[in-house]
Amino acid sequence: MVGAFINPSERVAVVTGGAKGIGAATASALTADGVSVLIVDRDTTEGEKTAANLTEGLFVRGDVSSASDAERVATECVRAFGRLDILVNCAGIQRYGSVVETPEAEWDEVLAVNLKGMFLLSKFCVPKMLEGGGGTVVNVASVQGFAAQKGVAAYSASKGGAIALTRAMAVDFAPSVRVNCVCPGVVDTPMLREAAAMLADMPGRPSRQSGMQPPMRRVARPEEIASAIVFLAGPHASFITGAALVVDGGLLSILGGT
Repeated sequence: MVGAFINPSERVAVVTGGAKGIGAATASALTADGVSVLIVDRDTTEGEKTAANLTEGLFVRGDVSSASDAERVATECVRAFGRLDILVNCAGIQRYGSVVETPEAEWDEVLAVNLKGMFLLSKFCVPKMLEGGGGTVVNVASVQGFAAQKGVAAYSASKGGAIALTRAMAVDFAPSVRVNCVCPGVVDTPMLREAAAMLADMPGRPSRQSGMQPPMRRVARPEEIASAIVFLAGPHASFITGAALVVDGGLLSILGGT
């Protein structure tokens, strides 16, 4: 872990997958809102770089699918900042294939990061919030938890699970801890660009991004998703829990658009 602060901000957040993309944009938006942020990611180089650019940010390398890493993150957050108020479960990976095409190991990998990771970080962070009087969790799901394209079986299953987990947690921990999720559509992130490059190299495989043009006629910027996350994590959303906020430029509004 890099550094520590003697006088932390009033609120403290853990952001998983915070090295790049939506996670990095969320960490930046939270610190701009006066929140101290602990970034968790497997990418040490990008994680430390992102944390260094934050007003009050630290980086911890961790694998969200590891129970020991998740417990360590919660402990180190409280050790560094004295409390834990916000958890943003943003870590995620994308793999392509139907249930026939997807190897079992790949299925397990996607579910471990995208869904089990939310479970583990919540398991160890929520008790820290309760010790401090309460808090809020924001899970990053996807529109593909509601509707699917071809060949995204594992990813879609993981995001549908994230939406269901959000509702279950909201019921379990109200009124002390609010739990919501954000469901983005297509977002301009490194994961999207890597997926596009990977699919372009696969002969005979159509682009998974075809037919994904929302009414807004562009993809989202990570900062636009981060704004929704910061809203749900903040005081203006004080009566919102168990919600799945769709931020997709109208993508799900198109009949047959998926």
